[in-house]
Amino acid sequence: MDIVAAWTGLLDSTADDLLTEVSVNESGQVSPSIYETARLVSTARWLDGHQERLLYLLEQQRQDGSWGGPDGYALVPTLSVVEAFLVELSTGNRLRDRIHISLARGISWLRRKPGSIPDTIAAELIVPWLVEEINQHLDHRLNTPSQFNRIAPHRLREAARKGSTLPAKLWHSLEVLGADAALVPVRPVNGTVGGSAAATAAWLSGREGAGPDARSAIRHLDALQQRGGGPVPGVSPISVFERAWVVSALADGSIAIPTGLVESLHGALGEHGASAGAGLPTDSDDTAGVLYALAKAGRPASPASLWEYESTDHFQCFPGERTPSTSTNAHIMDALLLDTTEPPARRRAALTRIAAWLCGQQTPEGCWWDKWHASPYYATVCCALALHRTGGRRSAVGAAIRWVLDNQRPDGSWGRWTGTVEETAYAVQTLLATARTPTSPVVAEAAARGCAFLVRADRAEPANPPLWHDKDLYTPAAVVSAARLAALRMFARHPEAAAHRHRFPPCPRPRRAGTAVGRATR
Repeated sequence: MDIVAAWTGLLDSTADDLLTEVSVNESGQVSPSIYETARLVSTARWLDGHQERLLYLLEQQRQDGSWGGPDGYALVPTLSVVEAFLVELSTGNRLRDRIHISLARGISWLRRKPGSIPDTIAAELIVPWLVEEINQHLDHRLNTPSQFNRIAPHRLREAARKGSTLPAKLWHSLEVLGADAALVPVRPVNGTVGGSAAATAAWLSGREGAGPDARSAIRHLDALQQRGGGPVPGVSPISVFERAWVVSALADGSIAIPTGLVESLHGALGEHGASAGAGLPTDSDDTAGVLYALAKAGRPASPASLWEYESTDHFQCFPGERTPSTSTNAHIMDALLLDTTEPPARRRAALTRIAAWLCGQQTPEGCWWDKWHASPYYATVCCALALHRTGGRRSAVGAAIRWVLDNQRPDGSWGRWTGTVEETAYAVQTLLATARTPTSPVVAEAAARGCAFLVRADRAEPANPPLWHDKDLYTPAAVVSAARLAALRMFARHPEAAAHRHRFPPCPRPRRAGTAVGRATR
């Protein structure tokens, strides 16, 4: 059998496996969170897996004394661990000596300038709150970074004490209210408060075992820690987000989408759209993702709920957001392009406004950045493909292609900090899905080298570093697996693939996503 045809068959079969897997997984596959795990160490010592969480945090400390990702992505998780270890030192834990040494290194790192701080979820509340909590234990206080308002968490706590209604988007970060989290009139959904272990534990404080909602929350936290062997993910469940993104990546007419998966996506749409999962508020990004996935699966739904997120020149993710999202607006373009139910004039007007706004967000180098992801390769593939599908804005798309070509690494990969499977998959898709026909030799060669990296990477089983924004960085493993499969399937079906068959060596069946996830969560 021709090697390209063999690879095509293997990739299609693996895509079938992945679709089946996400259709039965009610939680989603998410890497463990240093931030959330440390919050449970601090506030939920009663929960099983406490010692395992401590060991995990000790093992995750970086050589410079910090925890978390590169650059400013270390600040929030490092603050979380330092505060948790300060609390733990008062308990006489048998790991006390190791914790003490680790803590000293973490505090030393915090006293140095952490650099620019990314716009991760609720950083404007979490950072001043944790700095204040830590300073209660220290003789020499830490300084709150100048970009943050130290009063913001206090104002929220005061509002909670007065019985004021807090925006639903804050439920995911309810822990910043401390003991006042119990005053917020929110009930767990399937055991979770705001899709966050930290928020759920904060809400539970003082009511362990008190009533069915509390018991449901305890069961939820216990199930989370059992799945991870102690550590917990940053956001869970994310089944709607995971299913929508996987279907969007893989549905191309050649693979049957499980009926139950399609039905679950239809069921996720409510009056105000869809959320990423149970306990999380609805938003335009997940709404658009679900609509696009359903349209690609051949079961379109009305996008009427999207219009409530429309603003003057772009769409908001949710009311009152601080930072607009480029990828969200690209996803909304995708959803509207495939819609046949809304008035054409209204859709065209919205598409024109979004396209102009996206072009205004493009950097001079040709890429895009986004508030939901640390890497420009994610935002760039979303924006470049959405603009390409409209049939215009060739200059913006061309600039994106040139930027991708200019930033390929010698081993064929792409990545912000180092070459990764996820970012390479996005770069390959950007090149192949937007290229003119026939494809230029430069584009075809770059895509072939990228796919060769993806093949080698699968065999070497590398880790996929966390790149997605929550309170700290996380990896949605099935979404990354789908991106990789989509890039390889796209290339295997491309007219240029035959000329590069030497880059597809005979190999065993590519691993299923669940295998990688099992390793990531231990």
